[in-house]
Amino acid sequence: MRTIGYDRRKAADYAKRWAFRRNPAYYDFSRIGGDCTNFVSQCLYAGGGTMNETPVTGWFYRSANDRTASWTGVEFLYRFLVSNRGEGPFAEEVQPGALELGDVIQLGRATGDYYHTCIVSGFLFGEPLVAAHSYDAFNKPLSSYVFEQARFLHIAGVRTEE
Repeated sequence: MRTIGYDRRKAADYAKRWAFRRNPAYYDFSRIGGDCTNFVSQCLYAGGGTMNETPVTGWFYRSANDRTASWTGVEFLYRFLVSNRGEGPFAEEVQPGALELGDVIQLGRATGDYYHTCIVSGFLFGEPLVAAHSYDAFNKPLSSYVFEQARFLHIAGVRTEE
């Protein structure tokens, strides 16, 4: 297994292209719990090109009915990214000042319940701008969201068998 670079520009370009539309290659989960993490997973895949095909604990999408919980679930994506030692993207939790284009931000309540995933699409005077689905957005200032907690995930790389 080797580590390859995460193409932040490809991830951000994908976010820009699909922020206000839906890629027909993926199911739109907007009406059954939200599409935010599905959208961010698509962006991550665009920037890394490698899924983790491990049943249950991996990170992949073949169809709406053949995917891992980490592809579409906020908490499951977090756990996958920060603990992944196999194929696919991996991340580390960082302070907001360490974020880069294509990194992931998750918003939560004071109780520790995280409910929204978005991807960094740019910066304005140092503030992250994000792209998201469910409430579709592109280059939306993070400060315009109402949340009690946030966690910031820096994509450190992508592992591949190739």
